[in-house]
Amino acid sequence: MEAVKKSVAEMKARGQLTIPKKIRDASHLEEGQIVSIIPMGDSVFITPKRLEIDEARRQIKKILKASGLSAEDILSGLEGEREGLYKEIYAKKRK
Repeated sequence: MEAVKKSVAEMKARGQLTIPKKIRDASHLEEGQIVSIIPMGDSVFITPKRLEIDEARRQIKKILKASGLSAEDILSGLEGEREGLYKEIYAKKRK
């Protein structure tokens, strides 16, 4: 992680805290991401909680957004792809 200067933030009424953009960027924190908050004496340690399935979901979401396609667009061709793969695999075994 690149060195980022410390920042000051205000705790909101419901315990909400905004992490400054430079720190979010340096820590690779993204909107909607789950973080672990670990108490350490009179301090807290905030770290990304990276579950494999969550990371995969995030990557798929980025790919879909970059491609301009919807999940429905991607899934619409799935049946044809499955049929082609099935024929390719099992047609070879029958010979």
